[in-house]
Amino acid sequence: MLHVIATPIGNLSDLSPRARDAFRSATLIACEDTRRTWQLLTHFGIPRPEMISYRQGNEDRITERIIGELSLGKEVALCSDGGYPGISDPGYRLIRTCAKEGVAYEVIPGASAVNVALLMSGLSTSSFTFRGFPPRGPGALRNWFAEDADKEHTLICYESPFRIAATLEAALDVLGDREAAVCIELTKLHERVSRGYLSDLVAEYRDAKVKGEVALVIAGNNPKFRR
Repeated sequence: MLHVIATPIGNLSDLSPRARDAFRSATLIACEDTRRTWQLLTHFGIPRPEMISYRQGNEDRITERIIGELSLGKEVALCSDGGYPGISDPGYRLIRTCAKEGVAYEVIPGASAVNVALLMSGLSTSSFTFRGFPPRGPGALRNWFAEDADKEHTLICYESPFRIAATLEAALDVLGDREAAVCIELTKLHERVSRGYLSDLVAEYRDAKVKGEVALVIAGNNPKFRR
């Protein structure tokens, strides 16, 4: 059985008892950063089994090994540094392979920056789209926002703290002045959420030095969320 485990995005208390049990039962843990996962296991007093790094660049090779371990009846845990493996983190290829080959796996729920950011934003939750990380190039970034310009769903993405100002400016130019929220270091000690219209957020972050992980939430094309 492959256990796909969501791990805390900041607050370690968010690791569920079910996830702890899955880590304890695993004979092999495939994780994004073995040091980060070892710290998590140590915090909860979970004995360390064999651990291997599963990251972008070695996914094909490690997927083959994990499938081999699972075929021998081993218990394997898959996790990333935070949140769900496979959601803007390594893991999709392994999960896809298990699904195609009929290998048993389960997903153990837990923290997700997408859901936390959506609720913290105060924007509509009736429908939303998560788009991962936007492209870096100015032209590609504008086109990326243009794909959702006429849609009413709330838009959620992740962004680097070094590019959030440019991304906000591109969003304002393409989408118009809509309500939005910049969510930084969610669930962590220095959690910060800035809410307002895109023009307000552009002014706030134009020269700001941002540290930590960022989630951006933008209202859909609905008159009640426009200035």
